[in-house]
Amino acid sequence: MKKIIHLTFAVLLLSVLFMRCNGYEHSTIPNVHVNFTIYPDNVNYQNLNYIGGYEYFTGGVAGIIVYRIDMTTFVAYDRACPYDWEDPKAWLEVDESGLMIVDPHCGSRFNILDGSMIDGPSQYPLKMYHTSYDGRRLRIYS
Repeated sequence: MKKIIHLTFAVLLLSVLFMRCNGYEHSTIPNVHVNFTIYPDNVNYQNLNYIGGYEYFTGGVAGIIVYRIDMTTFVAYDRACPYDWEDPKAWLEVDESGLMIVDPHCGSRFNILDGSMIDGPSQYPLKMYHTSYDGRRLRIYS
């Protein structure tokens, strides 16, 4: 019985990994090409020099929020709200606490660490872009 459970878990894990490698499709927000590199230590991005810092960038559907989780981990989200992504007033912002991303138009709130839904009318998490950091360069890509 344990062998079957382990085998099932391994198959599920591999399925998730293979699906993630093929690209991320969001339930509501369309896929767009994103591919740019920044140097977080550059003075232009001084807010990314510390844990919990964030910056807004152009690109994606409605712009991109890049957030630094720890010294080696960054996340990048599209600023389009999954609830009303076609509305130009529905661009997401980091709230004053720096712990949530909010849509001031519809009231949806999302966890800044993983993009998951906290509350509001949205039923979907944030659209996330891939990040790759080598200690000097941060690449954000779809």
